[in-house]
Amino acid sequence: MTENRTTAPAPRLELRGIRKVYPAVVANDGVNLRVMAGEIHAVLGENGAGKSTLMKIIYGVTRQSAGDLYWEGRKLQVENPAHARRLGIGMVFQHFSLFETLTVAENVALALPDAPHPRRLAQRIEQVSERYGLPVDPHRPVHALSVGERQRVEIVRCLLQNPRLLIMDEPTSVLTPQAVRKLFDTLRQLAAEGCSILYISHKLDEIQALCHSATVLRGGKVSGTCVPAQETPKSMARLMIGKDLPVCQHGAPAAGGELRLRVADLSVACANPFGTDLKQVHLDVHAGEIVGIAGVSGNGQQELLYALSGEQPLAEKHPVQICGVEAGRMSPGRRRRLGLGFVPEERLGRGAVPRMSLAENALLTGHRAGMLAGGLIRARAVREFARQCIERYTVKCGGPQAAAKSLSGGNLQKFIVGREIMLAPKLLIVAQPTWGVDVGAAAFIRQSLIDLRNAGTAILVISEELDELFEICDRIAVIAKGRLSPAVPAAQTDVEQIGVWMSGMWPGADAAGAPHAA
Repeated sequence: MTENRTTAPAPRLELRGIRKVYPAVVANDGVNLRVMAGEIHAVLGENGAGKSTLMKIIYGVTRQSAGDLYWEGRKLQVENPAHARRLGIGMVFQHFSLFETLTVAENVALALPDAPHPRRLAQRIEQVSERYGLPVDPHRPVHALSVGERQRVEIVRCLLQNPRLLIMDEPTSVLTPQAVRKLFDTLRQLAAEGCSILYISHKLDEIQALCHSATVLRGGKVSGTCVPAQETPKSMARLMIGKDLPVCQHGAPAAGGELRLRVADLSVACANPFGTDLKQVHLDVHAGEIVGIAGVSGNGQQELLYALSGEQPLAEKHPVQICGVEAGRMSPGRRRRLGLGFVPEERLGRGAVPRMSLAENALLTGHRAGMLAGGLIRARAVREFARQCIERYTVKCGGPQAAAKSLSGGNLQKFIVGREIMLAPKLLIVAQPTWGVDVGAAAFIRQSLIDLRNAGTAILVISEELDELFEICDRIAVIAKGRLSPAVPAAQTDVEQIGVWMSGMWPGADAAGAPHAA
């Protein structure tokens, strides 16, 4: 009698006992993980849990200290990203791996082993970006793109490689809800065609809606596995952080309401041919309130931030007033002396200098907070400020002397936001405050902003996270094609209405000349 046996297919990817040790930290400690063909597998964990390090090992960016990797049943070592791409592994990085001086098409060509003629490649980029609802202009230089647009380039570049395993590290962190839904349709289609997907996200509702299975990391170790469809965001959060998620408490803002920021008829012709002109922008932000600005990436957010921070001084001084002073021509330093605090959307390069220590980065914006004496740096005061920020905001790092580039994205974001809050600004402007930050830390940052508002600070938040804006803001406006809608009380609108406004269709938009479609 002959016994029929069916051999189970080998996993597309299997990790056995992966360990990665850095001088100051054990990033991965005995991690096991399996991903089958056609499976969408989530990797969950707090900032610094070891998720990104694990993905970099799979993609060949770094090499494990111990443990083995199996690709379709065969043990191998991924030598570098080029080797990974030849195997069929593609990766969308949380911190973008794009050359800023090159165009979108040139960046894509670098990742393709047999890149077609530039004109044909540009056509392919346009076709893929249109098909998947991720519009990008192949001829634009990357330095002219917003964070959200760069995210789209990373995703489109990966899709053009036709990967067999697609690694996505926070792919929706700066995408709109509409773009997220389109991306999910794409990922489900890829999985149905046999592509395996490793998906890292702190958005637990996305994990629940998209992923077939999940591995949870805590402190570099696997703390559990689950089927997201059988869980709730609350139960998955408990697996990640070991406790229930905190809920933001609004409390009562400080009385007063002094005008801290006035933007009056601000119009800026963008010098960048691919940028967005600002047209007759009006906005007031008072002490004790949080005003949010929503919008699809690339509609003038970057240009508005440059104008408000002083990185792009204006021809006239009156369009931007900070604490009653006309500041349009002032430098960033002079605006800070008026009481401005600022958190840019780009963490590395604008929010922090990668090679500098956390203490040195604290000094860059906090030198007026008792860190200088007679023109000399008070090194002890600088280190103490950085230490307090690390402790208060639970920043996982090697201490005040750790280089900014050594931190995970979420931990660096906590440090930058914490640094600005600790300086007690009269006006705080924040872009994408919780981009790439885990659910627990995001709740803490949002509560910190609310507490700062309650203490009397005026806060302007520019974010593409609509849920975030509705959670923390008193009023919400929308930017579309360089124009700003009226700011309405958050309690008097909803996500659907704001979504319509994001296409440029708000009451009075026609009279102002705003477009009906973005």
